[in-house]
Amino acid sequence: MKKLSIALVVAAVLAGCGENTPVQTADWYKAHDKERLEMLAKCKASPGELAASPNCVNARAAQNQIDLGSKNYGVDVKPPTFKK
Repeated sequence: MKKLSIALVVAAVLAGCGENTPVQTADWYKAHDKERLEMLAKCKASPGELAASPNCVNARAAQNQIDLGSKNYGVDVKPPTFKK
């Protein structure tokens, strides 16, 4: 069992070494439309491998922020005021 655990750790480390793509932040993806859309397309094409990768998570977060930020839904939320 111990040998299997060590083998799995080594395999995981080696699998991660093959990727040379730098990790970008969600703010970076918000500022770079072309790269964000390309990353989202890669993530969608290979969700089993890439869905949980940092770049997919950050690109998806940036897209969600853009989508939600562009809609105000006609609601103007103001903090409540309490009278004594």
